[in-house]
Amino acid sequence: MNPRRLVVIGGSAGGVSALLALSAGLPRGFRAPVLIVLHIGANQSVLPSLLSAHGNNPAVHAKDGQTLQDGILYVAPPDQHMLVDDGRIRLSHGSKEHHTRPAIDPLFKSAARAHGRAVIGVVLTGWLDDGAAGLQAIKDFGGLAVVQDPADAEQPGMPKSALRSVHVDHCVPLSELAATLVRLVDEPMPADILSPPHRDRLNVRS
Repeated sequence: MNPRRLVVIGGSAGGVSALLALSAGLPRGFRAPVLIVLHIGANQSVLPSLLSAHGNNPAVHAKDGQTLQDGILYVAPPDQHMLVDDGRIRLSHGSKEHHTRPAIDPLFKSAARAHGRAVIGVVLTGWLDDGAAGLQAIKDFGGLAVVQDPADAEQPGMPKSALRSVHVDHCVPLSELAATLVRLVDEPMPADILSPPHRDRLNVRS
């Protein structure tokens, strides 16, 4: 069964600090799974340990086939794209996108295709434009788009690119992001859902 809501987050340069602040602001037992891609390439990552230590919810490196659960932060492991398919995580060593693996767009596009209106996509601080196309896919499938205010971001490139490309629902400073997500997750879900033919129109690379 699809989760009631699904939060997908992408960040790059400056993203560790932003994610630590966000995780600290989310209440214990946050009522949605949270999937996170940070541009780390093949480098070793201790991000789940940092998020668990500084936040109120457990964070883990995602595993292939893992079932999504509310209140857990799933972090894309080094050198693997993280996708989502009908409530489960899929890991892929597919081609790099935006010169990186893991990349944000594969997660956002797969979430949009699999979970439609349930998805809340968030683009944080970072260089260049990864996440913009994926955020548009989330909007195309009826989900919500949230962007960190570029004036508040350590590196404003990714938020600016998302704002240029996507009619976002919310553009907020980092200090307001956790509260915004809590409010959006608690809002009633739309009654209508995407039909399978519409779900097939997005090409998600793996």
